[in-house]
Amino acid sequence: MSEPLFLEPVFKEKIWGGTALRDQFGYNIPSDHTGECWAISGHPHGPSTVKNGEYAGKTIIELWEHQPELFGHYPGKVFPLLTKILDANRDLSVQVHPDDAYAHANENGELGKTECWYIIDCKEGAELIYGHHARSKEEFMGWVEEGKWDSLLRKVPIHPGDFFYVPSGTIHALCEGTLVLETQQSSDTTYRVYDYDRTDDQGNKRELHLQKAIDVTMIPHRDAEVRQETEEKPGVVITAFAKEQFFSVYKWDVSGQAAFTQNEPFQLVSVLNGTGTLKTGGASYPLEKGMHFLLPAGFGEFEMEGRLSMIVSHP
Repeated sequence: MSEPLFLEPVFKEKIWGGTALRDQFGYNIPSDHTGECWAISGHPHGPSTVKNGEYAGKTIIELWEHQPELFGHYPGKVFPLLTKILDANRDLSVQVHPDDAYAHANENGELGKTECWYIIDCKEGAELIYGHHARSKEEFMGWVEEGKWDSLLRKVPIHPGDFFYVPSGTIHALCEGTLVLETQQSSDTTYRVYDYDRTDDQGNKRELHLQKAIDVTMIPHRDAEVRQETEEKPGVVITAFAKEQFFSVYKWDVSGQAAFTQNEPFQLVSVLNGTGTLKTGGASYPLEKGMHFLLPAGFGEFEMEGRLSMIVSHP
């Protein structure tokens, strides 16, 4: 019988991080400047480790290489997805990510980075940067060189429960007071365009990557068109946020008892709220806020009961 693989997250300290990962999820974070929880990761910069069952102690990287049947023999050299929770206690740098072709050529074969955000929580009046107003590469460069960031950058108001799809080539930044679940391609490549002239505790500014950013930025900006669909079934409301090239992302709101079938190569599940139980083949697993797990290939039919909100993704 296959069982869910519960995962130990990895935490990253960031100049813009805070304490929300501890305050809201109860995680044991390394400092009061913790910006990222790498919740489900097969990336070498922070691989998740299995906590239960016969694969306890193994990383997703090891399983991807040696137990491909767990992932339905999904093609590719690397585990393709990465789930994070980000605590933007302060503004993140304005940045852009390359696509697969550019990253492969310029970043040692790394994947590109298309990502998406589910806003878990944010302060009143919060916004984020999504896109820009430049009509040409020349105008873009001119505004960057003159520091006309208010002219260049497009700000969008946000609220808890909002969803944003961020294809590679999109100028973007999370802003202060935002807690986000991010589903992305498994990549750690970011090109910084602007960092508010911030310095670290040694007085050094963080590196910018303007030439690479210009190479990959979509000019003019076009909003990604994503159609949200909602389906109600007994005991669960399923919201499909995105069914795109690299991933599909859903929200499952369980209230009571609901039946599911896992027939994807694998599914990644993050519990954002509530408590409940996952039941399969006579075994049951308690679920609570802040848990992250992987449902392997061939997991088949299972039930969830309780009151739970989860973000679920698969390639």
